[in-house]
Amino acid sequence: MADNDVMLALGDYRFSVATAAYQLLSRTTNYRWAMLATFGSIPKHQYVGPGKDTISLKGVVYPHYKGGLGQIDAMRATAGQGVPLPLRASTGKNMGKWIIVSIREMQSNLIKGNPLKQEFELSLIYYGAKK
Repeated sequence: MADNDVMLALGDYRFSVATAAYQLLSRTTNYRWAMLATFGSIPKHQYVGPGKDTISLKGVVYPHYKGGLGQIDAMRATAGQGVPLPLRASTGKNMGKWIIVSIREMQSNLIKGNPLKQEFELSLIYYGAKK
């Protein structure tokens, strides 16, 4: 990533102070275990592989400070491409491909119908390989 203020890149979209800065990144990784019935004792469990991996980003856009009113619409346009997107951390770490499954927006401090504050929550699911 070329910009020093970029926190995370999802496809062509950049999360930064100049666009949409997130304050919370939450990641949940699941692991699958099958329950095996056994006669005369408690069930046993066998590891059967990785499960769903999700990331939730919660943040704020102050459109009149930097970035303008179109930041969350740009996220929606990125999601609307319907393709898995590479996710790269500010450290340069390639986190593989992810899909956007939902975008939630909350607007407040409205002046003439325009928000001075836009909060967002972006939900991602891991798609696959780091290629």
